[in-house]
Amino acid sequence: MRYEIKGETLPVVIMNLEGGESIVTEGGGMSWMTPNMKMETVGGGVGKIFGRAFSGDKLFQNIYTAEGGPGMIACAACFPGSIKVFEISPETPIILQKSAFLCSESTVDFSVFFQKKFGAGLFGGEGFIMQKISGNGLCFAEFNGHVLEYELAAGQQMIIETGNLAAMEATCDMDIVTVKGIKNKLLGGEGFFNTMITGPGKVWVQSMSPQEMANALARFLPSRSE
Repeated sequence: MRYEIKGETLPVVIMNLEGGESIVTEGGGMSWMTPNMKMETVGGGVGKIFGRAFSGDKLFQNIYTAEGGPGMIACAACFPGSIKVFEISPETPIILQKSAFLCSESTVDFSVFFQKKFGAGLFGGEGFIMQKISGNGLCFAEFNGHVLEYELAAGQQMIIETGNLAAMEATCDMDIVTVKGIKNKLLGGEGFFNTMITGPGKVWVQSMSPQEMANALARFLPSRSE
């Protein structure tokens, strides 16, 4: 499969498939495609359906296969931000924030990732459930704003504001830390908790959290009283 990501504030990934190749998208994820792309809607069993619901994704996914020769399909981001491509292998599964999955090769597996630590799940900004991407192939995910990548050495730590964690390698550990000082908690505008990621492994951060995006857009929406 060959791909290119176009656009800046509202990006789209355009994938060119050889005959017989397939990709998986979220329900309604296709933006445009050639006529020879055959669609099949799948659920993957009750467990996977509910797992996707808990992790913020749609209940069903679509498999698109190029029939009779090469085909093309495009998947666009649904909000201003970035599309990031991850090269998944059995040794490098990736943990994504909720609703980040956009599309992937059919050889990539989607599952639910449960936070092992109660505090990280309750206060870490992503809840108890995130998305785990494993298998072998390319996976495309969408994030808010610009995405930066850091590689943490073993034991190296990074503190991230709640909601700005975009993704991390499964080798990283996630926990929460309390903002110090009552005045800082109440007046600092950073809330009571931050997320701490401990290496080894790569971590990706987004310049705008989903809550910040929602708050920014809400200012331009008419209120119910209007």
